[in-house]
Amino acid sequence: MTRYTLILILALMAGLPFLSFASSYNGTTKSGETYFQQRVYGPGEELRYSLNYGFIKGGEASLMVKDTTLHGEKLHHVIARGKTVGLADAIYKVRDRYESFIDPQTDLPVKSVRSIREGSYRYYNEVSYEHQHLDSAKIESKKSGEKWVPENIQDILSAFYYARKHKFNEDLKEGELIEIMTYFSDELFPLRIRYKGVEVIDTPLGDLECYKFVPVTEVGRAFKNEDDMQVWISRDKNRVPVRIRFQLRVGAFTCNLEQFRGLHNPFSSFHVD
Repeated sequence: MTRYTLILILALMAGLPFLSFASSYNGTTKSGETYFQQRVYGPGEELRYSLNYGFIKGGEASLMVKDTTLHGEKLHHVIARGKTVGLADAIYKVRDRYESFIDPQTDLPVKSVRSIREGSYRYYNEVSYEHQHLDSAKIESKKSGEKWVPENIQDILSAFYYARKHKFNEDLKEGELIEIMTYFSDELFPLRIRYKGVEVIDTPLGDLECYKFVPVTEVGRAFKNEDDMQVWISRDKNRVPVRIRFQLRVGAFTCNLEQFRGLHNPFSSFHVD
């Protein structure tokens, strides 16, 4: 799967509004609240999305959070699945799964899994992370072995949950460009996005107030312009992806949130005139 399709199917980030990890984790936010005290999401949360090309439904995606234990450590196990349906499934079957095992005390990944089944193509890899080192982290990929990477490195999925807790908020200024460094496809991959302000959008769930972001995309390969992808995040304490719309050379696609359950906070993004 291309990076762009991944971002769409996860309905997450498409570049994500992150601040760079210029300073190391110190266990608290700017307000002094510990990371663990910020309750934006938790085990039991499930988000379901549909992917449409015009009026044609071509895919489905889901995001799920569970509790788990790995090597005696209590973690959040996040699972993202994407698949084609209908005619798209008959033409080119996709069954992709991404997993991240996240330390809830630091919001850093301990392990990530990537399982790709697209047509006849198959890919599987696991990456483990060690964050106990000064000024850097050590990762071990089953595909490429050990290497050293910048401290506070995220995987592509844990980055989204970190952003939900600490970056999607009212402190963002319109036009602000924010960034996070991730490790994806056995290489460093910076995710970048620009905040565009608050917007009310009409969705299958109703009229919702959302934070709007425009990712900084790679022009020429799939996109014609840097603003060909747009992301809307619910303007409430849950900060869930509500919609992603992107214009590719082959046409426009939309990914909409259709169902949710197990949210940690009441869904309160509905717009009231």
